[in-house]
Amino acid sequence: MKVEDCFRVGSILKTKGLKGEMQLYVDFDNLGDISISNIFIDIAGKLVPYFVESIKYAQKNVAYLYLEDIDTIEKAAVLVKKDVYLPNKLKPKKKKSDFTLKDLKGFTAVDENEGELGEIIAIHEYPQQLIAAVNYKNCEVLFPLNEEIIKGIDVVKEIVLIDLPEGLLDIYLE
Repeated sequence: MKVEDCFRVGSILKTKGLKGEMQLYVDFDNLGDISISNIFIDIAGKLVPYFVESIKYAQKNVAYLYLEDIDTIEKAAVLVKKDVYLPNKLKPKKKKSDFTLKDLKGFTAVDENEGELGEIIAIHEYPQQLIAAVNYKNCEVLFPLNEEIIKGIDVVKEIVLIDLPEGLLDIYLE
């Protein structure tokens, strides 16, 4: 399984008790709604599968996890501070009302004047605004995601129509 085929749900914070229970920090909303039988843990850049014996959700962002064959504190300690992933097929589909600008990653940016710029490869979050990154003509171009720039979003075709300020692309391409 590759990282591209999965989505991150959180990371293991610490062990709990002597029998291999681990505390999982969950940064994925509504994880409790997903039926989880196995997870993938990122160990040295490779996703290693583990079968879930039990998972209990203690608070909003905390779950307690028992994994098959992880039955001692020593075995569990090796997994502390590791990221936890689930296959993309388990990722719940978002309703249109849940859609945010952060979900534009992977969409194709199309400028009204320049045409297709390329796929949005990253969304950077800053206190004042969100910034999208696109590889355009072998150069990373950054532009803000706001009402002045975004002219339309087609969720089905995964296209975002934008109107970049005059000269913005020239700054990157010179």
